[in-house]
Amino acid sequence: MYQNPGGYGGYNQGGFAPRGYAPQPQGGSFTPPAGYAPPAQAGYGQAPQVHPDVQSWFQAVDKDRSGQITWEELQSALINGQGERFSPTACKLMISMFDSDRNGTIGVNEFQSLYNYINQWLAVFKNYDRDQSGSIDEPELAQAFQQMGFRFSPDFIKFLIAKSDIKTRSRMSVDQFIVICIQIQQFTEAFKKRDTEMKGVVTLGFEDFLSIALSCSP
Repeated sequence: MYQNPGGYGGYNQGGFAPRGYAPQPQGGSFTPPAGYAPPAQAGYGQAPQVHPDVQSWFQAVDKDRSGQITWEELQSALINGQGERFSPTACKLMISMFDSDRNGTIGVNEFQSLYNYINQWLAVFKNYDRDQSGSIDEPELAQAFQQMGFRFSPDFIKFLIAKSDIKTRSRMSVDQFIVICIQIQQFTEAFKKRDTEMKGVVTLGFEDFLSIALSCSP
């Protein structure tokens, strides 16, 4: 039997944002290659619904000019608050979330959804990074989850930090924050499907437990 100690509050269907949060996509989350100049549009067939800024960023990230972006290309364009590239885990997870045709890469329309999603997360993260350090500590992370509707114990918050920050086990960067929140969202949705009476408690068989754990792991 498994119990959900945090409750279900705070999840929205398009961005896992806190209650009342209005996404405000901003530029600046992607870093173009040095000396980058936007190439001509020929060969890309720009879709009318894609914002020109997003189209330019897509072309900057698409280094091999394939019209598709891999997780490696995405990683080269994303930098966290410590001046480090986003982790492979974060980039692979985000690519998989928006890879609608399941080919391991994303096209420009899929990239536009990912672009907005990342910028939403950056806005959320900055809201909780009170000291503007580029990372969040245990009290800041606890406050973030509390405002999202979860009542996690101090020990569990400490565990999340330690799991993410294998070096100092004291702070969490934005890419680690995104991965943890996505995983918690996925586990919560899986839990809710089995908690049909909404009691916060479910009984799982071992194989059912393993299927949840494996399907929610990046």
